[in-house]
Amino acid sequence: MTGILYSLLAGAILAIQIVFNARVSEKAGLWLTSALMNGSGFLVSLILLCWIREGHAGKLLEVNRLYWLSGTLGVLIVYSVTKGVGALGPAYSITLLLAAQLFVAFLINSFGWFGVEPTPISWSKLAGVGILIAGVLVYQWK
Repeated sequence: MTGILYSLLAGAILAIQIVFNARVSEKAGLWLTSALMNGSGFLVSLILLCWIREGHAGKLLEVNRLYWLSGTLGVLIVYSVTKGVGALGPAYSITLLLAAQLFVAFLINSFGWFGVEPTPISWSKLAGVGILIAGVLVYQWK
């Protein structure tokens, strides 16, 4: 149940953050927005790290170096989402984002990429992805 609540919270926060980033970007520019967003996130993370004292820097050496690129992926996310919201508006942009996210997550789960335990492809999972994609089309239907 907590996983569901955290996922719903993340989705709600992401929708708000996307709009905030688009509004800042309109005035300050995309790369300053990205620096502000990632910089403020770094500061909050650093404060929480010092306060909670969770983690050990030496353990980073045990992690596949490919996964260290997640911060770079964050910059790409801010860029592409901000541009998408600017061009399409928040609701349509986020709908497409969710469809792409579900499809890629489906592939990661199905093929066991990045150390994820693979799960078999089923008709119900394919139907779920298809329904979401159909939802994107219906949402945009004029």
